[in-house]
Amino acid sequence: MATQHNTKFLLHKKDVVLVMPAEPTPSEVLSLSTIDNDYNIELLCQTLYVYQANISSYKSKNHDEIGKAQLQQEPALIVKEALSKALVHFYPLAGKLKRQADGRLQITCNGDGVPFLEATADCHLSSLNYFDGIDVETGKKFVFDWSTDSEYGYHPLVLQVTKFSCGGFTIGMGLSHSVCDGFGAALFFRTMSELAGGKTAPTVKPVWERERLVGKPSDQEQVPTFDKVSFAISPFIPTDKISHACFNLDSESIRKLKLDLVQECDHEIPKESFTTLEVLGAYVWRSRYRALNHNPDGKTMFCLAIGMRNFINPPLPAGYYGNAFVSGNVELLGRDLDHGPLSKVAKLIKESKRIASSNEYVCRTLNMLEKLNRQKMKIETYGASLVLTDWRQLGLLEEEDFGWKESVNMVPLPWNMFGYVDLCIFMPPCRINASMKGGVRILVALPEAAMNRFEEEMAALKIISDQH
Repeated sequence: MATQHNTKFLLHKKDVVLVMPAEPTPSEVLSLSTIDNDYNIELLCQTLYVYQANISSYKSKNHDEIGKAQLQQEPALIVKEALSKALVHFYPLAGKLKRQADGRLQITCNGDGVPFLEATADCHLSSLNYFDGIDVETGKKFVFDWSTDSEYGYHPLVLQVTKFSCGGFTIGMGLSHSVCDGFGAALFFRTMSELAGGKTAPTVKPVWERERLVGKPSDQEQVPTFDKVSFAISPFIPTDKISHACFNLDSESIRKLKLDLVQECDHEIPKESFTTLEVLGAYVWRSRYRALNHNPDGKTMFCLAIGMRNFINPPLPAGYYGNAFVSGNVELLGRDLDHGPLSKVAKLIKESKRIASSNEYVCRTLNMLEKLNRQKMKIETYGASLVLTDWRQLGLLEEEDFGWKESVNMVPLPWNMFGYVDLCIFMPPCRINASMKGGVRILVALPEAAMNRFEEEMAALKIISDQH
């Protein structure tokens, strides 16, 4: 659960500078894919990466290495140089993004550069608990947006590096979801860390190829309709009073939940098994439904972002960094979600993953989405949908080393996707908290009036675990 930190600190910010590619890059205008062009994901996603101080590794260095050691204690210089080098390979991120009159997005690759802000904070990272469970308003101080009044559009990438008095630092990255999904963002971040570590080129070469994922709708293409009357209604929506919270679930709680759901299916042959995503997805969906006090006769939806790089034909290149996901969907009446066996909900999620993992499903989805894009449609489900994205497999807490070892925490700062309240993110645990090894952090946003009930639902999961 997010907590309000009482630590008082001063944050000094320097002027924003533009970091340009270290070498000349192509001057061109690039189009984007059907998924990239989705109006629902055109926003800047802000994420904070947290690094502990790493002074001890330099204590034994000889005289010739002192200069390098001192340099490596200035994270902004390291990150700025790494960013400049990475932009040679990811040069579209140094350009401008703009939606054209026909509704399509374009990137003008002009090497303008990436807005970069250097800051210092006069407190230790430990006083903010390494941003584990940090309140949103505090977290927002360590990221920024940079509005652009330009005929070419706006910057798709911004970075803020903040050094703390303990020697640790944070990297706040704002990246356009229209240009990169989570996998693409991880690839870019990994490239920066590799170049900061001395490599001359990224291990995985980035690839544009957005034309690979462009839908070709026909007149027979079925476009989904969204009838407000059929969706479950919450008395707490609409509201402008939104609460954001992050819940830690340890590995034992997850194991016990899996066991409960498997035992519900004991009479079935063959024996059922569930993944962490399936059981937690089912539990969070039901808990959210109850917290929002939806009407039982309305329908509620579960939408899971499923990466499809490897199961389309032919597979996308390893370096493809655009949006490459489809949605695996489940629809239930509220009463069935609330009162039916949770194992049945988990099985429906499993089946949605299977259905979505085919080339045919991808093609149908692209064609349908292309038609929706041409109609300039933004999807509204009035809070009746849970949109789940899983960040646990991106490797962002294991691989990105700028000279301070791996990051100890990764914190998505809420962005207004689907009106906030539909979005849920599963994340790896903060590395500082050893008791959470193998656990999952769950980030949710709900109306303030619904958060207490959701907290009770999540606490009940822990109580169930303790009783086993």
